[in-house]
Amino acid sequence: MAIRLSSVRGKSEKPEVPQMQTFLAVVAGYLIFAGSAVLLFQLTKVEPHSPAALGFEVLTIVYGLGFASLGGFLAGKIARRMDLGCGIALALVIALGATVSMIGRPGAGALTAALLLFAPASLAGDWFRRRRQNGA
Repeated sequence: MAIRLSSVRGKSEKPEVPQMQTFLAVVAGYLIFAGSAVLLFQLTKVEPHSPAALGFEVLTIVYGLGFASLGGFLAGKIARRMDLGCGIALALVIALGATVSMIGRPGAGALTAALLLFAPASLAGDWFRRRRQNGA
């Protein structure tokens, strides 16, 4: 029985994560983030791109930060990656969506929050997952 040398991993090498698993994990993370936003605006009956009271804007920012972090955390967990690849990919997807929306609707403050706060929060969620994983 022969063992191919290319299939033998050393102790320091990490197992490879299938690309499709990573892709689906990032999609799941985005659905958590975006789905929660849709749910919030549906339940409160507030138009997402219209001006709102300051209290509601603060609530949506805190809410968005929480769900962006949760999305990043769960994306990394689902993919079982050892690096921050899912958090980075999710942050890029959120940032891209915010940038496209900002171009389509100039002056929308909520979109700026998505770009400057929610995208980094998704990366922070994956970072927290990785830190917990390494500490356990």
